[in-house]
Amino acid sequence: MMCLFGCSDATKDGEASPEQVALGFFQAIYVDRDVQEAMQYVDAPIKEVLRSYYIAPSVQRYMLNLSMTDVTLSIEDIDIDFFRKFSDEVTVVVKLVGKKAGAKWIDDRSLKLKKRGNSWIIVEIVPETGKTNVGAF
Repeated sequence: MMCLFGCSDATKDGEASPEQVALGFFQAIYVDRDVQEAMQYVDAPIKEVLRSYYIAPSVQRYMLNLSMTDVTLSIEDIDIDFFRKFSDEVTVVVKLVGKKAGAKWIDDRSLKLKKRGNSWIIVEIVPETGKTNVGAF
């Protein structure tokens, strides 16, 4: 997982890129299972919701609608690249591979991020659009 952070594009002055912020959030929820750690990546309204759920499995179940274990993360898609320095808002799609109810599972979740000063922050967990997931490998 650390290689994903090391290989990502970092912005100037050591600030985290949108990809790093998105991976950091999911790393905190699915791998480290630490809601407090996840709060550093999100805007105030989302922090309040995170506080109400308190534990990572509840965040997975109710906020992300995806309970998984043994998760590995990667960036599936980002809606900007070349024009990143001119954009203040991006959507990042993170691919999650792991186990759901004991079976192998692949899924993705989308996050909207906004640039605040020199930092990126998650402002929305994009609701699923009704697509059916691949499920087992």
